[in-house]
Amino acid sequence: MLKFFNKEEQSNSDNDLINVACLMIHAAKIDENYTDKEKTIIKNTIKKLENNNEDIDKLILEAEKKESDSNHIQDFTKNIKAMDKENKIEIIKNIWSIILSDGNSDIYEENLMRRLAGLLYIDSKTMGDIKLDIQNKQKQ
Repeated sequence: MLKFFNKEEQSNSDNDLINVACLMIHAAKIDENYTDKEKTIIKNTIKKLENNNEDIDKLILEAEKKESDSNHIQDFTKNIKAMDKENKIEIIKNIWSIILSDGNSDIYEENLMRRLAGLLYIDSKTMGDIKLDIQNKQKQ
């Protein structure tokens, strides 16, 4: 189980969790096809990240609204940028899973991932390795 937030950080964690969800929702919507499969990946990821699973649906609805009201991914990456590399890698893995859930990635999705790599300080080799790993897992 992923542990992004400890109890002392819980007050800030809801906002951080919403930002993570917003980023995943943005990735899911970027190809203009927000599928149930993508929604399931997002929900399962939030369940892994959240210590209190009671209001996952409410949190996702709030994130969907926030994502639709925003036009800058920087709004979502500010707090994520401060996380340790391991947590950022987990978020990137989940975003690649969302993007590749339909079997391919288009130019808009690829562009999003390049932008995220820069914003989150993740090198392109790591991004490529993650993408290949997700593709290989989906082929199995």
